[in-house]
Amino acid sequence: MAKGYRQSTQRKGSVNTSTSGGDDTIIDIAEVKHQAENYYDKHKMLILGVLGGLALVLGGYIAYKYLYIEPQQKEALEQMYQAEMMFEKDSFDLALNNPGGGFSGFKDIVENFGATPAGNLARYYAGMCNLNMGNMPEAKAYFEEFKASGEVMPILKNGALGDISADLAEFGAAISYYEKAISVRKNDFLTPVYLKKMGVLKEQQGDKAGALKAYTEIKENYPNSPDGSNIDRFIIRVK
Repeated sequence: MAKGYRQSTQRKGSVNTSTSGGDDTIIDIAEVKHQAENYYDKHKMLILGVLGGLALVLGGYIAYKYLYIEPQQKEALEQMYQAEMMFEKDSFDLALNNPGGGFSGFKDIVENFGATPAGNLARYYAGMCNLNMGNMPEAKAYFEEFKASGEVMPILKNGALGDISADLAEFGAAISYYEKAISVRKNDFLTPVYLKKMGVLKEQQGDKAGALKAYTEIKENYPNSPDGSNIDRFIIRVK
């Protein structure tokens, strides 16, 4: 046999992973398969239990969504119709507690269907009803639990919390909520509303520079809004 020649002893079913500078390392695929089978046999009950648990969780979620949440959502929407009509008429107490016709008010809808999207929206309505009735602590609790999404609702939520905090003389919190309202989303109508409220509150707290900044932002970015039409007199006042 010529010098330097090395006969391969690699068996069928194995893989040679040798590198140019080292010894041959033989991986026996059949042996790996055998070890995997042994592992499965030893831990079969654990593996099947984990897989069964995952299937149970997935099945439970599907059942919860389609057999519980969707019917609850449908019923909540049906119940909300009358309360929304009362709300539009500014009948806030009736909308909150007893809109009539055998329908639930927003308070009961939150309690009975709070896990649904309609129940979540009822929290916003319940907060607005309490705010308009002067029940600020109750209104605050509803707004804090309300899950706001979309382009407008996050602005309205933080703006309402700002109004409530200002009414409760929690001025630092009110300014913080107004700042969130103007930064969480931009809206040509709502953003200048809360910029102006924040400016007025800062002016009352003696922060004329902060007030001027808020008023100037309205003038520069929202001049055609209702709050932008007369903002010059606010700017002149703090200057």
